[in-house]
Amino acid sequence: MTTATEVQIVEARREHIPFVAWVVMAANRSHLPKGMWDINVGGSEEDVLRYLEVLADTEQVHWAHYSLFKVAEVDGVPAAGMCGFFENELGPVSMMAGAAEVNQKIGRTPEDIAAGWERSKSIMGIIMEHEPGAWVVEHVATKPEFRRRGLVERLVHEMLEMGRKRGATTADIGVLIGNDPAQRAYEKCGFRVVIEKRDAEFERVYGSPGARMLRRAL
Repeated sequence: MTTATEVQIVEARREHIPFVAWVVMAANRSHLPKGMWDINVGGSEEDVLRYLEVLADTEQVHWAHYSLFKVAEVDGVPAAGMCGFFENELGPVSMMAGAAEVNQKIGRTPEDIAAGWERSKSIMGIIMEHEPGAWVVEHVATKPEFRRRGLVERLVHEMLEMGRKRGATTADIGVLIGNDPAQRAYEKCGFRVVIEKRDAEFERVYGSPGARMLRRAL
């Protein structure tokens, strides 16, 4: 006898902030032990999650802010999440303002900030350029116990529909080289690789040769 489960796709609410922080951390790690936030923030996983929880709730909205996320809940339990945005609205400039808010709130010193950037700056070697008006899908992660249930596909469908309603005609999504399951999932949703960037310093620090950007029409 099996028990039926209910899956709902909801817009993230403030009570989802701890889950959103986990999604951002997990998505940046991809298939690797550590991601950009681990290396930049430093400390324990709890330290990283605390930082990301504050970041998810800043006054400045940016691409790691909880309000941009959709969450797949299984029987009311947050199971998977992702966000979508236009880079010209909520890209790097917004993120820098949000991070400055966090640093002030948690008392991160200029020395801490500089050291974190020095540790993590090789991320710049794989930054992708998006076409003007592209809908950027970002921060995709599913809790391990809820994987292989099609949650990412459902979230992608919802997120792409949001992009269409906002007037986007293309959508971009990124993946680190080596995360083959994620790339296959995105290709199943109609994305195709359009750019690949490899960087030796990024590989030395993070453990992946680089990244790929996938694109599809909306």
